[in-house]
Amino acid sequence: MKLTFFKGARLKDPSGLFNSSLEGNAGRAIDLHEDEKLDEPAFKALIRNAVALNTSPGRGSRDAGSTERWVWSS
Repeated sequence: MKLTFFKGARLKDPSGLFNSSLEGNAGRAIDLHEDEKLDEPAFKALIRNAVALNTSPGRGSRDAGSTERWVWSS
């Protein structure tokens, strides 16, 4: 399973959970494999930090606090 954080490059990851999409300017991802252990406290902290980033004011119309929604189609 791949967990993608679209603003992951802006998050601190002291435990090194991000292991995919590291070369990008914005996003980061965590690839999880069957039977792989995840550092739960570090993962919870990463999720909390991502929520804080996405809900903080003053990030522009496409960022946190915006009521604008994006729809992707192929």
